[in-house]
This record gives sequence, structure tokens and C-alpha cells, in this order.
Amino acid sequence: NTAVSTGVDDAANTVLPVDFSISQNYPNPFNPTTTIEFSLPTRSNVTIDIYNIMGQKVTRLLNEIRPAGDHIVRWDGTDDANHRVATGVYFYRLNAADMVETRKMLLLK
Repeated sequence: NTAVSTGVDDAANTVLPVDFSISQNYPNPFNPTTTIEFSLPTRSNVTIDIYNIMGQKVTRLLNEIRPAGDHIVRWDGTDDANHRVATGVYFYRLNAADMVETRKMLLLK
């Protein structure tokens, strides 16, 4: 019995996203943590920042190059100094390649 090579690579069968996208966080409202999912059609430098209702940056969740595909990040409701933030409305902003998208979320205590 001789193995026959078909020239098909299993990795080539992986379906990559067609567009950049960021999903609504879940759970929403949340306490104490929430999950944010996003998809990249190509390898990209990605930043995800959290802002308060006054537009002030609370923390940066992500700032790195990620491969094409689906990704997950979690926010534990803390700021850059690792202090818990107040109950309220927050915004998360994904910036990847030429795409910027912002979504709203609610932290309840």
C-alpha cells in the first residue's frame, strides 16, 4: 500500500472571514467580565480601546499583530491602573488596517 498525495492541504480548507467585523460584547450588561469577538480577513495590527461616556480612554485591551481569523478578548472592568471602573456605559473601539468600529456596552454592579 502506497500513500497517494492529493496536494490538498487541510489548512487550506479553513474558511477565513471576508470582512473585518467586531461583535457586540457578551454578556451585556456585564459584571465583572465581558467578551468581545472580532474577525480579521488578513493579518493586521489590531488595537481595542475602552472609553467612558465622556470619551476618555479607560484602558487598551489589545495592541498587537493578529493573524487572519476569528479572535476573542475579555475585559475585566478595570482601567490602566488595574482599578475597577464605575457602573455605567462604556464604548469599545476596534482599529484594524483601515477599519474602525465602535460599540456600546453597559457595566452594572
